[in-house]
Amino acid sequence: MKTILIVDDEKNMCWALEKGLQQGGYRTLVAGDGERGVEVALAESPDLVLLDLKMPRLDGLEALRRIKDARPGLPVVMITAHGSVPTAIEAMKMGAYDYVSKPFDIEEIRLMIEKALQVEDLTQEVARLRQEVEGRYSFQNIIGKSPRMQAVFDLVERVAQTGASVIIYGESGTGKELVAKAIHFLSPRRHQPYIQVNCAALPETLLESELFGHERGAFTGAVARRQGRFELADGGTLFLDEIGELSPAVQVKLLRVLQEKAFERVGGGETLRVDVRIIAATNRDLSAAMAEGRFREDLYYRLNVVPITLPSLRERREDIPLLVEHFLKKFDGQGRVVGLTPEASKLLTEYRWPGNVRELENAIERAVIICRQNRVTAEDLPPEVRDVAMPARRSGIKLPEGGVSLREVEKELIRQALDRAGGNQTAAARLLGISRHTLLYRLQKYGFKSRA
Repeated sequence: MKTILIVDDEKNMCWALEKGLQQGGYRTLVAGDGERGVEVALAESPDLVLLDLKMPRLDGLEALRRIKDARPGLPVVMITAHGSVPTAIEAMKMGAYDYVSKPFDIEEIRLMIEKALQVEDLTQEVARLRQEVEGRYSFQNIIGKSPRMQAVFDLVERVAQTGASVIIYGESGTGKELVAKAIHFLSPRRHQPYIQVNCAALPETLLESELFGHERGAFTGAVARRQGRFELADGGTLFLDEIGELSPAVQVKLLRVLQEKAFERVGGGETLRVDVRIIAATNRDLSAAMAEGRFREDLYYRLNVVPITLPSLRERREDIPLLVEHFLKKFDGQGRVVGLTPEASKLLTEYRWPGNVRELENAIERAVIICRQNRVTAEDLPPEVRDVAMPARRSGIKLPEGGVSLREVEKELIRQALDRAGGNQTAAARLLGISRHTLLYRLQKYGFKSRA
């Protein structure tokens, strides 16, 4: 039951309001002057205050100021005589929700109170959700104790306080989107919009409209003006996922926005100016794309002010137990599954995880669903994880009688990947689940000759 505080020096008015509001299902408190009204408002924590403007000891404006200083979110409705409307408007500038003039109907008061309480409930819910989102995407909630992840945390914390553009590099499933959100919610822009676009999900014509908006009639189907993501993100952050997939035409327009902070909607002539921080992400080697003429060099250097490289899960295996524990709690809310058997834990640690953290999350969700005991067993894991003990058989490499050299295994896998990719190093790196830079290092290390 909501509590309404009535502050008025007219006893008859207080009696009428009290009876009318109680009939409407409200609990009421009454104070006969402004001084007492402030005391009750701070001591009893009502949900709304009905405050008369003209009272002895302390007038309504001063009482409003003291209440708002102590409880800024408390809705206050002013009660005013006919000749005091300008003063009531001044009260609204000071934070009052609204005012009602005497004489008034009790139904009018009830309706105004209902709307004011709905607005306050919505405001509190938005604040709660914002706090929840900020907590969810703070970098402390990105799981990892390995040295490489600790270095990522340190860089995220430092770059978040700046307005610098960032490119996040990493394989699919390594958590690039999570890091982008952490940067935004740790930044001074945290209370401004966070907007994201997957550059690989839309064809060039639609992506241009998605980013910059369009005017009515700009193309078939453009029946009304539409704001683009840059407009929606004004003052905040725009996350461009899969930035390596941008067409040359869109790259040119994006470069202009970065340089001039200005653009035009598709089919429009009005120049719009925005203040947007860009965070981009890619699982591609942009330096190779530049060399091949698929990505503009000037755009690359505009975006790549602070590069952040996320390690693959196989490069931070010491984090796997922490991630497993986190996902078990996430998918087993009842606490039925308390852990893993030693065999299952060993398989999870040894598996290569080509899909990285996302694949691990899916594997644990599956295991929790089909697990019949209080611990996940090897049989509960996906088949590809259970087969981790047989990498040689799956790769086609025959084990020699006297054992096998890991160096020779790696060389053979690289050779097979290059053959399958027709000598294309970027494609071979993708088959191996490593970056092109890592492949080039391995080629040099093992003395591979350059291939056309």
